[in-house]
Amino acid sequence: MIAKVIVDVAVNQTDRAFDYIVPVEFQEAIMPGARVTVSFGPRKVQGFVVSLDSTSDYDATKLKPLYDLIDLKPPLTKELLNLANWLKDETLSFHISVLKSMLPAAMRAKYHKTLTLSEARKSELPPGLQSYFIKSNVIESWEDWRKSASEHEKKLMMSAVKEDVVLVTNRVKTNETKKTQSVIKLAVNKEELQTAIDHLSANASKQRQVLEYLYEFISEGEWLPVSELATKTNVTRQTILQLVKKQFLIKKDIIISRDPYADRDFARSNPLPLTSEQETALMPISEMIKTGKHATFLLRGVTGSGKTEVYLQAIDRVLKQGKEAIVLVPEISLTPQMVTRFKERFGSRVAVLHSALSKGEKYDEWLKIREGKVDVAVGARSAIFAPFENLGIIIIDEEHETSYKQEETPRYHARQVAIKRGELYQCPVILGSATPSLESYARARKGVYQLISMEHRVNNVQMPEVTLIDMREELRNGNRSMFSNQLLEGIQTRLSRKEQIVLFLNRRGYATFVMCRDCGYVAQCPHCDISLTYHRTSQSIQCHYCGHSETIPGVCPECASDSIRFFGTGTQKVEEELMKLFPDCRVVRMDVDTTRRKGAHEKLLTTFGEGKADILLGTQMIAKGLDFPNITLVGVLAADSMLHLPDFRSAERTFQLLTQVSGRAGRHEKKGEVMVQTYTPDHYSILDVKQHDYLSFFEKEMVVRKQGGYPPYYYLVLIHVSEERLDKVIAITEKITSFLKRELSENTSVYGPVASAIPRIKDRYRYQCMVKYKVEPKLTHVLQEIMKTYQGEMARTSLTITIDTNPYMML
Repeated sequence: MIAKVIVDVAVNQTDRAFDYIVPVEFQEAIMPGARVTVSFGPRKVQGFVVSLDSTSDYDATKLKPLYDLIDLKPPLTKELLNLANWLKDETLSFHISVLKSMLPAAMRAKYHKTLTLSEARKSELPPGLQSYFIKSNVIESWEDWRKSASEHEKKLMMSAVKEDVVLVTNRVKTNETKKTQSVIKLAVNKEELQTAIDHLSANASKQRQVLEYLYEFISEGEWLPVSELATKTNVTRQTILQLVKKQFLIKKDIIISRDPYADRDFARSNPLPLTSEQETALMPISEMIKTGKHATFLLRGVTGSGKTEVYLQAIDRVLKQGKEAIVLVPEISLTPQMVTRFKERFGSRVAVLHSALSKGEKYDEWLKIREGKVDVAVGARSAIFAPFENLGIIIIDEEHETSYKQEETPRYHARQVAIKRGELYQCPVILGSATPSLESYARARKGVYQLISMEHRVNNVQMPEVTLIDMREELRNGNRSMFSNQLLEGIQTRLSRKEQIVLFLNRRGYATFVMCRDCGYVAQCPHCDISLTYHRTSQSIQCHYCGHSETIPGVCPECASDSIRFFGTGTQKVEEELMKLFPDCRVVRMDVDTTRRKGAHEKLLTTFGEGKADILLGTQMIAKGLDFPNITLVGVLAADSMLHLPDFRSAERTFQLLTQVSGRAGRHEKKGEVMVQTYTPDHYSILDVKQHDYLSFFEKEMVVRKQGGYPPYYYLVLIHVSEERLDKVIAITEKITSFLKRELSENTSVYGPVASAIPRIKDRYRYQCMVKYKVEPKLTHVLQEIMKTYQGEMARTSLTITIDTNPYMML
């Protein structure tokens, strides 16, 4: 038997399957998708079995045997292996990079396997293995057992594993993956226990308390967590351990699954009655679920129109068919509110995957999916690879979000992967958003996706009224503060009415940069071509790209003047100003700095939701998914902060973000108002937010895109070259550009070479070139040629070349 293995060495020369002989002991259990350890040159590396064969194109006598089989149940399904094959070509990535990105981070560590005899099938255990399970049903270490077992016994064990007579549990050897709990049970029967209680000395009153509790409430053979027993009987762990020493109790440590939501009770919710718009939206989706066909739906529904309920009821229909569902939400809106809705509706059948979980928690959630214990996965981008084997629906909420695009290799877009999986499983894919990306809406207009529109909020709640405040006028009237007079009045009114306010500013930190008023000097990062941001809490100026930090200069380093001042505004500074203006108001600030610690995000939102704060101030993490009935005012402090970025999507992002944040106001009985402070009140992306008019924005932006030759009219490829030497980076980018111009057809345009928008990051110079095309059959081949040509140089020097086939970050 020959195993074709992709080895964990990410270079061009090894980006193919290598043949290894499968030793007899593994032949019963090995399957495609399993990880193995192989000898590769002088070292042992991990790899993935992509297929099994009986022949090899190489001389079989020269093939090495597999060294070890890590998984007896493959973590990757057959479908995910096929998907990886497609994705590596689509994103021009190494095969190994794609395979590893499909697994949780904890699985990239070392393993320890235990073997447990199935209680129900004890009688089916081959006689040759019975001696190993006499004392206990568990063999603690598969590795140690293998060293002492004979070839015949190994073969028998593999068969028993395949038949599920013996179950294999993987224990990852990183500290995070094992979570244990101490449990105890009675070591004596109830009669002996009664005798023990009668004979305990008078001083051992606490021990008597424990034994009496056990006598009354615990049956023989029942295990009980030590912590629970200590709480119930009001004693210390020490008292319980004394009883273990006296041999009245038996103690052991068991491995428990981490459930990040175990301490919360979710009240079951029932499907809500649907509005006629929701009914209409659900109908075509239900039809596809019923007939088992694939279609991609674009569900454009205004904020508050009840898209989530449509998702929940569609999933319910899928689960009734015995199939599974994946729901993707942007990382930042994986708010407790979203998780709660799914947990309340589907209970313990939901696994949640997102970055706030520890490696171990993520691994446990992933394991529930792989073992078939759950049938709904809710998560951020990487949850699109959830290892389900009978998918019935895939939903991407807020499909316009840029966080669905991975910015390191493999550079996939979750939407593209979702549609591919939808085709494979013949199931519907729903892309939902109040402000769909232009690409998606254009596809829906052309009939590539099926368009469903929801124009009204549930219960006919009115859309909030949007007021645009021209900050140029405020300046002319002598108001230099970051708050317009109108917004201050609005805040004051809401505070007096005990209503809540959301203030949105897309910048963290205290002030954006430090500048000398005399000579114009701006404090720059020495490693990146970008200004440093002032952070008040640490009294430092920091680079948000490489983390470089400096103390604040007292005088200007250029001209020694003391007129050095802070310019711009960050969330920290706004918070301080609010405290000065409204000393009694309670402010919750949410940005990267305040939500670093695990659970901080949830704590801050709970505080606000319970009415313990009046103002929620934050960056874009507060723009989505929040649904609080008492929010009646949303203030946007600097609407233009994203509008002037050197990126063709800046107007679209501005419109989307402002629409999303506006949607937080007046979602229930109380009427909502939105105040947008801007220096460009006549820009169409800001004017259309005032009218809540996506279609008008779409038409205007499409004209701009057509003139500029940008998506959705053209496809783009961005090639980034970075190196420590400037001359080298320019020379290589020039060579790549001329090669592209020579090899690609004349209808394809190649632009560059040109310095990137941020020309230097972490002491590395950055240059780029761009390809624009409509149809280019040779593209993949030409791009692969570029990577092959420079592969050796990238391995030897500090050169890196990245190719992004659908760029979302133009910086």
